[in-house]
Amino acid sequence: MAIAALKTYRDWKTCIEVDCGIRLSLDFVNARLAELGDVAHERTRRFVATWGEPHRRQVLAWFQQARDELSE
Repeated sequence: MAIAALKTYRDWKTCIEVDCGIRLSLDFVNARLAELGDVAHERTRRFVATWGEPHRRQVLAWFQQARDELSE
């Protein structure tokens, strides 16, 4: 699925879990939240350079939603 097609949390979650084969564990989600939340982190800077700041903020929100689901 192309990044541009990621319009909803469900789209994003399907992309991560099905298309990429990544299990959204609490450890993985927390690590990604920490990394994407650190605008000085090299990989975060590359993410923003590639996809833009609005997409970084949206992905952070989706990871936060995933963390909330996993914490229930």
